[in-house]
Amino acid sequence: MTLSKPQKTSIGVFILTIISLYIILPAKLGNFNVPRINFKLGNFDFSKEIELKQGLDIKGGLQVVLNADMKDIAQGDRPSALESLKNVIGRRVDLFGVSESGVKTAMSGNDYRLILELPGVTDPQQALSLIGQTAKMVFALPIYTPGKTASDSATLTGFSPTDLTGADLARAQVTFESQDRSPAVSITFKDTGKTKFAKLTKENIGKPVAILLDGYPITMPTVQAEIDSGSAVITGKFSTDEAKALSVQLNAGALPVPVSILSQKNIPATLGADSIKKSITAGAIGLFMVIFFMIAYYGWMGVIASVGLILYGVFTLALYKLIPVVLSLPGIAGFLLSVGMAVDSNILVFERYKEEIRAGRDWRVGLELAFGRAWDSIKDANTATIITGLILFNPLEWSFLNTSGSVRGFALTLILGIFISLFTGIVVTRNLLRIFFKGKSSSSLRGTK
Repeated sequence: MTLSKPQKTSIGVFILTIISLYIILPAKLGNFNVPRINFKLGNFDFSKEIELKQGLDIKGGLQVVLNADMKDIAQGDRPSALESLKNVIGRRVDLFGVSESGVKTAMSGNDYRLILELPGVTDPQQALSLIGQTAKMVFALPIYTPGKTASDSATLTGFSPTDLTGADLARAQVTFESQDRSPAVSITFKDTGKTKFAKLTKENIGKPVAILLDGYPITMPTVQAEIDSGSAVITGKFSTDEAKALSVQLNAGALPVPVSILSQKNIPATLGADSIKKSITAGAIGLFMVIFFMIAYYGWMGVIASVGLILYGVFTLALYKLIPVVLSLPGIAGFLLSVGMAVDSNILVFERYKEEIRAGRDWRVGLELAFGRAWDSIKDANTATIITGLILFNPLEWSFLNTSGSVRGFALTLILGIFISLFTGIVVTRNLLRIFFKGKSSSSLRGTK
């Protein structure tokens, strides 16, 4: 039996639905533990312990106040130095995986401060160390003192730094050793660093070269051959979290001015449980009303569109957990808005379909023509909304555009919702109609005749 293209697509959608349902399920349902699956594919490490991250207004988080030491900075340069500090620390927070964080500056007299709000942080000490520390990486040659007798081993007494430093680094990322899958950090050098690294390895074949981080040797491999590719791997007895922390520090760069932590405190959720419950209830009512309208107005086609809408919710929630998206009240608003937009494409297609039926065309032909002719309108409308969402999200960090975390959270959920709604509206609903519709409701559509 040969499957048709719509049937193959529907099977793929079914598999994707099962995977998405597994992702959105909590680790424990009552007394039942959901089976846990862990696997690694290259640098991708999948674990079932994927939580839906919640924002400060829903779950709370950590607030940290930093003091910037400006004593060595000229008075006129201090505001720009504080702004540069804000950008560097904001980048470090993002690399740590804290989305929708808030980094604000405060100036009063000679006090220059940064106020950080980190939603959903579960390990404050690790986050604080990443914010405040500067990782200084240097390649160095070990210095040995010969033993007193021929049988005595040489003693390591120090290191001689080379001109190859972290400033020559282009990128660092977590990787895994091919043999034992132990975490490591791969590093890629800039063009200047590539030349220095090639010279260093060429002159020290068969000898150890140490990599110092803040003066501490983290590894001291023996050079086997000249490396002129500009890439290397830092190995050691790292845990995955340690390797991630090291890569974040190396990527983030040095702080432009020294900082000290003035205070830190936990921030309670600004929204009560009752407010959250009401928001969820409102969303559920809205979803039910949309489904009711679609079924009442479009009959069997509305039923299939409603199935696509439910799948839209499943796919969206799974994607929120995988990215992850920090869900705050503005983010929930973006999701609820995209629910209504998710059926826009179906309405345009169904209205086009009614016109084709009035023209006397067969339902199969009418269905294909409806999707084809409605696509231009769907594409233009959603493109305009995506452009607006990108302006609100400000991915290039332009200073003259929005930088508010809550607004960007709204924009992110809205943009994701548009793309997922296009998939469910055009791919999922279209294939379900091709398989299950068979013209059942063509005569029951209001306004068809």
